[in-house]
Amino acid sequence: MAEPRIWFVVGDRLGDNGQVEALIEALDLPCERRYVRVKAPWIKGKPKVVPSLHHLDLDASDALEPPWPDLLITVGRRLSMVAQWVQAQSGGHTRLVLIGKPSGSAKPYDLILVGPETQIPPGPKIMKIGLPLLKVDEAKVLVAAQEWRSRFADLPRPLVAFLVGGPTNPFVFNADVTERMIAIADQVAANGGTPYITTSPRTPVEFTAELRQRLPDAARLFEWQRGATDNPYHALLGLADSFVVTGESISMLIEVAKLRKPLAIFPLPMSRLGRLDQIRRNAARWLYQPDGAGQRDQLRAVIRRIGAALHLLPHTRDFLAVHKTLIDQGLAVTAGGEIPPPRGELSSDLPEVVARLHALAETLG
Repeated sequence: MAEPRIWFVVGDRLGDNGQVEALIEALDLPCERRYVRVKAPWIKGKPKVVPSLHHLDLDASDALEPPWPDLLITVGRRLSMVAQWVQAQSGGHTRLVLIGKPSGSAKPYDLILVGPETQIPPGPKIMKIGLPLLKVDEAKVLVAAQEWRSRFADLPRPLVAFLVGGPTNPFVFNADVTERMIAIADQVAANGGTPYITTSPRTPVEFTAELRQRLPDAARLFEWQRGATDNPYHALLGLADSFVVTGESISMLIEVAKLRKPLAIFPLPMSRLGRLDQIRRNAARWLYQPDGAGQRDQLRAVIRRIGAALHLLPHTRDFLAVHKTLIDQGLAVTAGGEIPPPRGELSSDLPEVVARLHALAETLG
């Protein structure tokens, strides 16, 4: 039987790409990479999830054309639309694997890989994993560290890297975030260290402007720009003594944790609607946890059956579940005090995921 044709589709989100790349590397099967670029309005905006390419800059993307793949692996809301479009063009032949929470129906997918942040009803196509599959490019970190070592040499230690994301439902970047981050940076500087802040594509320009004006003299600030050649992110991963990472950025949190670096999670406030919605997320976390043999487990199973029958079982993302996982495993603390070295061990579900994908691939072709 001929080997199946496998595509993996990636975009501009490096954290998302890292999960796909790690999975493809471990899969060890011939795969074809397809890069797509999302149009500017949809980098932050959330398009309705339908099989479509309307949200892509096709001139800046790889061609998506026959022969269509037997299997397509991708991640995230925007790229899932591409996957569903390819499946439609193939007449339903292409099988889909999605990393992360599906937006809309789970029907198009043969396998959905979800970490602790995804609260979703259990089912035969759902595979829960302990932490995201992100693999750190340690060679890239090492090269960057060597290139930047002399530039960091005169900075007073400890060098504390602040990795800043941006507002993501249910979290907001408000004045309280600004005040608390500057306070922690002031504390680092007062202790004789260097707070080194790096922003990202999602960081609000107003927030960055406040940092630029009010950070202590000892601080360093890198303001993200597309195509910048002096981004210190990977050098900081290799050379910083500890890290403060905003809580909405799962990819950056996991990257630091997997490098076994001292990590503090910077908690973000929720909007009023977000606080109400967190009640739903907490309920989903309780509802979809693994069942045991107790009365509560039986009750949970009954509620799930009723909810499924009435089509009332939503799936959602719960960032706080990731924070809890990292803290419970001794891999992180909450920002605002000392940042100790990690004391827990990292688990990996990658071998089990690869086995599941090999089993799926054997049915293709």
